Formats: sequence, C-alpha cells, structure tokens
Amino acid sequence: MNASTNDTGTDRRLNVLITGGAGFIGSHLADMHLQKGDSVTIVDNLSTGSLRNIAGFRKHPDLQFHKADILYWEGIDDAMHWADRVYHMAAVVGVKKVLSDPRVVMATNIAGTERIFRVASRANPDIEMIIPSSSEVYGFSGKPFFSESDDIVLRPLDHHRWIYAVSKLADEYLAMAYRKHSAAKVVVVRLFNTVGPNQTGRYGMVVPTFISQAVAGEPLTIYGNGHQARSFCDVRDTVVALDRLACNPQAQGEIVNVGSDAERSIRELAELIVERAGSSSPLRFISYADAYGEHFEDHMHRRPDIRKLHSLTGFWHHWQFNDTLDDLILRERERRAVQDHTVGVDG
Repeated sequence: MNASTNDTGTDRRLNVLITGGAGFIGSHLADMHLQKGDSVTIVDNLSTGSLRNIAGFRKHPDLQFHKADILYWEGIDDAMHWADRVYHMAAVVGVKKVLSDPRVVMATNIAGTERIFRVASRANPDIEMIIPSSSEVYGFSGKPFFSESDDIVLRPLDHHRWIYAVSKLADEYLAMAYRKHSAAKVVVVRLFNTVGPNQTGRYGMVVPTFISQAVAGEPLTIYGNGHQARSFCDVRDTVVALDRLACNPQAQGEIVNVGSDAERSIRELAELIVERAGSSSPLRFISYADAYGEHFEDHMHRRPDIRKLHSLTGFWHHWQFNDTLDDLILRERERRAVQDHTVGVDG
C-alpha cells in the first residue's frame, strides 16, 4: 500500500508541506512522499532552489507548487490547516551565501521559522514538524563526536562565519519555546554534511565542487591544508531518517543528530574523488583568505554521535559513501554529455 507508515505501523496518507521544497533536501523529501502516495505542497522562492530539482515529478497530480517567500506567502494559513506534516527546509545555506549578506541569513532563517510556528500554533496545533538545524551549531567542540547534550561554544561577534550557526541555534530555541507553550509536535534535526543528487557547488558545497572539477580534469581546490575532516551522509538516507523521526511520538521535543559517523579529511575526500573518477586532476591548495576574501576560521572536524537517531528510529544507512560518489560522478558525466550535445546542435 502506497502510504506513509506511522510509529504504530498503521498506514495513512499524509498531506505534506515542504518549505524550500525545490531545494536540495526539500526536493528529495517531496519525491519520497509522492512515491509513498502522499500529497505534497511545495513553497519555494527559488532563490537557491530550482525547478530543475522537481522537474521529474512537477506534473504529479498530488503535487502543488507555489513560488513564494515564506516570510510573505499569503497561502500559509490554508496550507497549515491542510497539512499533517511540515518540513521547514527554507533557509539561506552555504558559506559563500552566508558571508555575502548576513542580514538575509538572519531574516530568513529566524523570522521564517518564527512565522511557521506562529501560524501552526493557531491553525493546526496537531501538525508534525521537522525543523532542520545544523552541525554548525556545535561550534568549537574538542570532543571526537558531537552529541546533542554537548555544550556549545561559538566565537565572538566579529566572526561573520558563525552567523549561520547563530541563526540555526535561534531556530532550535524557537522550537523548544513553542513546544513548551503549545506542546507542538516538533523534532529538531542537526544535519551533518548531506550530499547527493540536486546539490550544487555554487555556494561552497565541497562534494559537488570536487566532482565537477575531477570530471572536467581541473585542479581540485582545497581550502587551507585539507586536514579539516567531515562526515558525509547521502540525502536519500537523510530523508528516510527525517520521515521516521517525524512520525515517532518519542522524538517530539527532541534534538537529534542526522548524518553519518564515518569521518574523512577534505584532502582524503579529494583524493578519493580523483580515484573514483579516474581523473588526472591535481590538488590545489588555497588559503581561506583567498577563498572567501576575509578572515575565516573553520571547524577541524565534524562527526556526529548518532546513537540517539538509531535508538529512536532503528535507522541504518543504505548508501555507502563510495556508492554515492560513483553515482554522482556518473550523473555529472551524463550532465556534461547532454550539455556538450546541446551546444553542438545549437552551434
């Protein structure tokens, strides 16, 4: 039976609202729920999302798309009345985007989330809500794994690098405040370096950037010395975890890490992508100052403790990282082949 399954094992057809649903993770959530037989409404202002991300199911009879900014969308009350679940994925993301205009980051990421909660509290207090946060909120933890109960340490205000982290931390506090006031059915998820189809390197995402460079035979640009380490999780696993958390009453009111606990350095990542792509691309190291045009301080590692996720959902990853890379390399080659054919025909 094509329907979402709740924690009791009972099949039910959901009405799902996804803000930022034409974005990277949002588009995968939409695709997953449509395949389950659910009805999906997407709202996206397309500032970073793209209609290409939803082209494969754009004409699906159970999909509605609204081009609108979540801060001003007039249909939000009706959508909240209609929805059984909301994934609030609308946000300004990517280091380059964050550094270019911190004001937009704060306005969209905080005010947008507050509006979601304010409308939900009066329109549909029973709605299931997933509020994405980020591993960025952990700041400078010296622990080998980041746990949901860790203290958070951020740098002083003159470091613009941490504006995104502050905005996401504010979203977490908003979620817990509304949970306390109205018993909102909300789960906060701290996402760790999600990768996969539809992700763009335009705003500084490392995996699509490296794959594009490797397939083109260009140097892979590594910021700093490449010793900084990250844990990467395939988006097709991430959306399954979010679905399971959303429908589990025991997860409501909780903050949960979502990602993979397998960590590798950025240099190791670059070397692996060159190997999997069969590329001759060299590695090129540039300073953070040259990359971002200002002083920049990075996390040296970002590895989640995912025991809470496993405990709440029984979730285990389906996609191995090498399989993800092979899939993305093949997609990039196919994209370039289509692009070259189009240019040849038009030329």
